[in-house]
Amino acid sequence: MNVKKAQSFITQNAIYIVLVILIMGIIVYEPSFMSINTLRDVLIQSSTRVIIALGVAFILITAGTDLSAGRVVGFTAVISASMLQIPDYSRRFFPDLPQVHVLLPIAIAIVAGLLCGLINGIIVSKLNVPPFIATLGTMLIVYGVNSLYFDMDPNQSQPIGGLRPDFTKIGSGFIGSGQYSIPYIVIIAIVVAAIVWVLFNKTKLGKNMYAIGGNMQAAKVSGINVSKNLIYIYAIAGALYGLAGVLEAARTGGATNNYGNMYELDAIAACVVGGVSTTGGIGTVPGVLVGVIIFTLINYGLTFIGISPYYQLIIKGLIIIAAVSFDMRKYSSKK
Repeated sequence: MNVKKAQSFITQNAIYIVLVILIMGIIVYEPSFMSINTLRDVLIQSSTRVIIALGVAFILITAGTDLSAGRVVGFTAVISASMLQIPDYSRRFFPDLPQVHVLLPIAIAIVAGLLCGLINGIIVSKLNVPPFIATLGTMLIVYGVNSLYFDMDPNQSQPIGGLRPDFTKIGSGFIGSGQYSIPYIVIIAIVVAAIVWVLFNKTKLGKNMYAIGGNMQAAKVSGINVSKNLIYIYAIAGALYGLAGVLEAARTGGATNNYGNMYELDAIAACVVGGVSTTGGIGTVPGVLVGVIIFTLINYGLTFIGISPYYQLIIKGLIIIAAVSFDMRKYSSKK
């Protein structure tokens, strides 16, 4: 009986066991990896990824997928950065734009992200296009629109820099002092995670989302307006991508049209590792947070000890395949 319990525990938690072993190996190889500064850096790097992954989790739980997330992040990063440059910067995106309140471009960027998500939701729910194809198409469209915007005169595809201090402070500022300070961007990510948790667990939309992902036909029969709920869900996800794009621009102090490239794959991987089922209907906010932090720890740790980025891609790919494999085994065992 104990052997069966052990086998069940290993099957249920195999991916976490492998990841813990990998991280412990990094620590053994380079003990300085275990420090407050490392934890702080990991949390900062995880912050925007958490917000993107939470948006993707909305879609995955409905048994869909969203390949446009990264490009929406890049689009909204460029939008916010283009309107928040210092007045005397030599290569201003909008030379004659007056200095507006910092919240206005941020709001415009988030609304732009929401509109991208809204379009995804309409295509999926009203035109009955499979989410993979729908978001693949919008991914290309958003990147094309962003590139055209980025290439406008007088910018002509030059990296956007010279961002205002009141904007970059959002990404680099902190409460407290020294290594024990808490960055604003981490606080924002925690607040967003708390709001998403409420949406998942305490709202009608959240209950409908799990029902749609568990069995869409049964959800329709039970009286749930699947089309309307999917539109809401994709729109919320888009708004989260928009916020992530704003924070990414503020954190890095600039933006280009290639920002956010492949972020959606990292987000999907983090969700899967965090227990969000690829078959829909299953997923939690704490699981998504753990998945993102685990992937950030791996990326940071392997870079810390000098592992080539190409080997990192191989390792991440193996982890994704293993995570989905264990997810499908758990799903099969419950049927």
